[in-house]
This record gives sequence, structure tokens and C-alpha cells, in this order.
Amino acid sequence: MKNYHLLQQAYNFEDFEKNGKQLIEQLSTYLKVQQLPESKANNWQTPDKELDYWENYQFNDLTGFVDDLLSHSIHLHNPKYMGHQVSVPAPLSILTNLVSGLLNNGMAVYEMGKAATAIEKCVVELFCEKVGYDENSNGVMTSGGTLANLTALLAARQALKDSDIWQDGCQEKLAVLVSNQAHYSIDRAARVMGLGNDGVVLVPVNPGFAMDNQALEISYQKTVDAGFKVIAIVGSACSTATGIYDDLEFIGNFCQTNNVWFHIDGAHGGAAVFSEKYKSLLKGIEKADSIIIDTHKMMMTPALSTVVLYKDKVKGSQTFHQKAQYLFEDKGYDDQWYNSGLRTFECTKFMMSLKFYVLWKSYGIEIFEENIDCLYGLGKEFAQLVDKHQDFELALDPQTNIVCFRYMKSGFDESQLNDLNKTIRQSLLEDSEFYIVQAVLNDTIYLRVTLMNPLTTGVHLQNLLNKITLIA
Repeated sequence: MKNYHLLQQAYNFEDFEKNGKQLIEQLSTYLKVQQLPESKANNWQTPDKELDYWENYQFNDLTGFVDDLLSHSIHLHNPKYMGHQVSVPAPLSILTNLVSGLLNNGMAVYEMGKAATAIEKCVVELFCEKVGYDENSNGVMTSGGTLANLTALLAARQALKDSDIWQDGCQEKLAVLVSNQAHYSIDRAARVMGLGNDGVVLVPVNPGFAMDNQALEISYQKTVDAGFKVIAIVGSACSTATGIYDDLEFIGNFCQTNNVWFHIDGAHGGAAVFSEKYKSLLKGIEKADSIIIDTHKMMMTPALSTVVLYKDKVKGSQTFHQKAQYLFEDKGYDDQWYNSGLRTFECTKFMMSLKFYVLWKSYGIEIFEENIDCLYGLGKEFAQLVDKHQDFELALDPQTNIVCFRYMKSGFDESQLNDLNKTIRQSLLEDSEFYIVQAVLNDTIYLRVTLMNPLTTGVHLQNLLNKITLIA
């Protein structure tokens, strides 16, 4: 018999133990280094040079590879990381990724992922309770906000009366209404669903960058008059560029009056339901027919992990009416909470519920409130620093941990100011000490920070402004 020595080596648990201990020590040291004042949040390299590095990379061992990978990556655990809306994962939650990867229990059917399926139901029930849903609600976890928004909008489409699109296909013109400041995943989901360009109606925003309520009424009527059936109106909680919440209560009442599905994209800001201080930003959330919330944004877990919540568990369970007799029992879909493959686009799904569950059970739900209060508080603190500085201008007062601002220079027109702030952002990227991004609001380029690291302090924020001033 042939000796498969490479396979024997690959599955050697003693090697796993040795490599695992070294890796944990290596990553622990990395986390400590990120707190040093001289550490940088980034190590910028052009795309072509980065590709060349890895194409010609000489792999020696895991330790060396991880060192090189770390040095070539963005450092979210560095308090000077203030870039995209991606959580700084709590170390305990990170370890569950290792457990999930080792077990590799796919969750399409209950018997393949018993523990994770039951844990997921516990997590979903907690979220349903926090948003104000009753026992008639349910939900599911899925891989990220983009897929979650698509899943919820498919549920909205499937819930249309006198129509079974899943069986018969689309027989009429359908549309979704959403703020023009909403995340692009809504537009993408609608186009994937075949709604086309005219089926994605972008509602103007008010001066505060929330969906304009009067414009919503006008946009809705124009859409209906044009022969479209509106399957959903989407409220942003909050928008990606500005961190501003739409008026969810108004949208919810409008949807109830017009018998339209109300969906809330709460990928970033939906987590504020865990905060006594900030949950008022989500007033009216309980009116939504569906809600999504990422745990990998404001809830300290590694990506990707998103909850999709349905006010009506029957409608939520009927989104995907496909049957696979070899997998599922011949029962009603709403009865099979334990077969997640019936309610998600995904078949094999990794054990994402563990990441949130371990934090919840270790620290209590209070840990999520502390994180939200801390990060939203940092947003307000940074806005105050900007507002006091004569060389800076806020785009608007922030509601969250997202702050848009720009450097002002006397005598510069708008075009010159745009060029200046664009150059500042690129210089910061290449300098690599801080990592921030930019946003375009009403054709104006702003610098944009998203304060995701609870270890960021006022000193870091002031140093960022000092560096920008020096660059300018």
C-alpha cells in the first residue's frame, strides 16, 4: 500500500499543538506591539508591488509567514486605525474562529451543526428581543451585510400578495426605495433581483443627510404612478458615509399606511439597541418587517457575521421555497428552525454564532453597550476637537462614531479644497501612522474617520489633527 506521508504529516496533531502554541504567542506579541506609541496602523504599498512580493514569496515556515503577513496588513488593533467600519475583534472572540475552523461543522442541516444551530437560535432570539419583536419573530445569521440585505429583500418580494415569484417568476415591474446615502449593497441586491435601473429609486436626503420624509412621499407616488409595485422601503441605521440615522418611525408609519415592507439596514448602527444612551436613535425600529445587524462592525466579532431578523417568522421562513428531500423533513418551513438551509441563500455555513455567543456569555450583554457608548462617545469627542480648531470644518454633527471633516485653507475655492483634502488623505495613507478614509458629500471631498477601536484616546485624535495640519 502506498504511504501517503504528506497527508500523515498534515494531520499530525503534535505538529498542530506545536504550531498552535507558537502562533498564539506570536499573535499575543503582535497585539502588545500595536499599543506602542511608535507603532503604525498601516504599512502602505502599491498594488503592483504588493502582488510582486507575494508572487515571489519564499515560504519557509508558518511563523515566518505569519510575521510577513502581519507586517503587510492593516492593523485594526492599533488605536490609530480609524478607517473602515470593521470591528476590532475582542481576543476571546478571535479564538472561536480557530474552534469553528477546526470543527468545520457546516450548518445547512441540523445534524451537521447541532451545537452551532442551537446557539444561533439563542443569539437571534436575543436580537429579536432587543429590537422589540415578540414571540412571532425569528431570524437567521448569514455571511455579511450585503448577503443579509439581499436575503431580507428577497423575503419582501416573496411576501407580495397574489404572487409567487419563487415559483412563477417576476410578472410585473418591482421597485425598492432607499436613501441616496444608503450603502451600495441595497442597490446591488435590487439589481441582482432583476429590478434594473428604474427599480432602484434613490430618495433625496435632507440637509442633515437623513432620508427626506417629504421626498419619500413624492418618490413613492411617482414610482407607483409609473406602474411599479414597491416591494420595500429601506431605512438606513445608519448610512455608511455620514453615520446618520434615517427617521425610522416616520418610514415605518408610511410603510404601514401603504402596506409596503419596511426593511432596516442596521448593519453598522443597529447595534445601538444594546445601548440605553443611544437606542433612541433607532426609535421606530420595532415597526420594521426585517432588520439586519452586523456583529462584525459594532459588536467586537471577527468578520463575517450578520443577523437577519423578521417580525413575522412565517414570512421569514418562506423566503426560499426550494425543497431538497434528501436534506429536509416534509414539514412546514416555519416549523424547522433547526434547518437553516431552508432560510438562507447559503447551504454550507460556518459556525458564525460562536463569535458573538462567547462574548455574550463571558461578559454579559453589557459589554456591547460599553463598546457602543465608548465608540460613539469618541465620535463626539473628535467632532469637538475639530470644531474648536480654526483650520478644520465639520460636514455635520455626528450621531455615531463616523465623523466627516475637512481641512480649510484661506483663499482656496471648492475645487482647490477638494484637491487639498484628497492629497492629505493620500499622504496619510503613504505615511501609514494613521489610517483614515474619505467621503464625497454633495461633490465635496471630506476626510472621514470611523472610530472602531475602544483603545483609541483623545491623545490619538489630537495627534491625527496635528499630523493633518503638518501635511497641509
